[in-house]
Amino acid sequence: MTAVQRLPGPVTDRWEWQRRGACLGRDSAQFFHPDGERGSSRTRREEAAKLLCGGCAVRPECAAHALTVREPYGVWGGFTEAERLRLQEAGVDDLVDRGRADIRGLEERLRLARARAAVPAQTIPDRTVPVQAVPTPAVPAPQTATRAVPAQLAGRHAG
Repeated sequence: MTAVQRLPGPVTDRWEWQRRGACLGRDSAQFFHPDGERGSSRTRREEAAKLLCGGCAVRPECAAHALTVREPYGVWGGFTEAERLRLQEAGVDDLVDRGRADIRGLEERLRLARARAAVPAQTIPDRTVPVQAVPTPAVPAPQTATRAVPAQLAGRHAG
């Protein structure tokens, strides 16, 4: 749920940026997923929205708004719901200031968060350490025990 208490007040200047957005007048379905949308159709819709956001003059304000109020739905400032969650987990306070976001900084932080998520981690109390690939030593084949077979049984098999 949106953190309503974090929303800026009704001062028009704080919302004026929305009037200059590239999304103004567009169908909101491009930015907000319908119920049950998943997989490639969701990815295509999000990518189309992000493409439009990429050239928007108010992208820094839009991203700052969505991150500040923890907007739970839609593509805002060129970031999807999942990307904003990942950014929130990574911390963004240093990249959002006075209603504007450092877009390059956010994209870099998101790239680093994705890279960290791709590396399996081994948890040790009070710290997390990436798992390193360790060469496995060659193990000799197991030796089988042999015993002498009486001459009269040699060459015969059970069957």
